Amino acid sequence: MTTHSTHGPVTPTARRPVQLAALVVSAVFALVGVLGFVPGITTDYDQLSFAGHHSGALLLGLFMVSVLHNLVHLAFGVVGFLMARTAVGARAFLIGGGVVYLVLWIYGLVIDQGSGANFVPVNNADNWLHLVLGVGMIGLGLVLLPKERDVINPQDR
Repeated sequence: MTTHSTHGPVTPTARRPVQLAALVVSAVFALVGVLGFVPGITTDYDQLSFAGHHSGALLLGLFMVSVLHNLVHLAFGVVGFLMARTAVGARAFLIGGGVVYLVLWIYGLVIDQGSGANFVPVNNADNWLHLVLGVGMIGLGLVLLPKERDVINPQDR
């Protein structure tokens, strides 16, 4: 069944911009998770620990990573891919994920980076990237919000 929106025909398999944005964001998270395990792209790879502030590995020589940090990125990517199957899910991933990253930004600012509380781990570069990700994801989720008249297929709800 094909219906029409203000942008032309919409088929049940057509992806909306919010879904495409969620897929791109998810792909980036998945890629970053994989790259965190690649020596050379991750500097000081021999210092990669499972978790904690003692991990000395740096993705791109800048962002502190650990096995746990990489797995979180991979999981975030998988969740995004699954949620992007519908416009409503994609929007929830972008806005909800953005909120999670803003919370991580605040968390990274208030913890002592040399303490056990820094279990993911994060450094200053991670903190500011989390701010950009949080604002960017929420912005995409809001700007690309499907108009109610465009969300007409039951599978989009």
